[in-house]
Amino acid sequence: MDTISKYFPDLTERQLEQFQMMLQLYPEWNEKINVISRKDIINLETQHILHSLAIARFIQFTPGTKVLDIGTGGGFPGIPLAVMFPDVHFHLIDRIGKKLRVASDIAEKIGLTNVSFQHGDVGECHEKFDFVVSRAVMPQPELLKLVRKNISTSPQRNALPNGLITLKGGDLSGELASVQRQTEVVDIAPMFDEDYFVTKKIVYTMP
Repeated sequence: MDTISKYFPDLTERQLEQFQMMLQLYPEWNEKINVISRKDIINLETQHILHSLAIARFIQFTPGTKVLDIGTGGGFPGIPLAVMFPDVHFHLIDRIGKKLRVASDIAEKIGLTNVSFQHGDVGECHEKFDFVVSRAVMPQPELLKLVRKNISTSPQRNALPNGLITLKGGDLSGELASVQRQTEVVDIAPMFDEDYFVTKKIVYTMP
């Protein structure tokens, strides 16, 4: 918990408790269902929870915002963000039912009331959201085509216009060429000191 507390010193006791429970529950579940690489589970706090929370450094979602997490797997970035923003609703969707079951169970056990889950493809989701978030699911232009229908055109309620926010790494120049004009790329390294984040980026694209 020291790493999360270091970068988010204003967390409430409830939030601290929820993050602490996540650090216990994910390894327990990972023994049964492999939602995180077995060799990587020791890096849960930094490489999964804190990485997800980079989005909270990029944008402070206002209360009432609706966020879709596509390809959430075991609940990243949706569950850490739901802890961080208890007045924002997060809808988590994934094709793999057993991974979604892990995310659902953990959300229930840590007492999240601002999350919902959907087993299936994003094509089966017809709701509208202020933002879509994702963690390295597919190239940005392809993902944007899939989720454009889910991004609300209602009046802007956040500091940024509604859009797609993804967590990615490496050289993205080729991938982003077709959406360059509507895309902002932000390095995560200045936010967090750990070496893991040297090549990590937040990519924000307006539809």
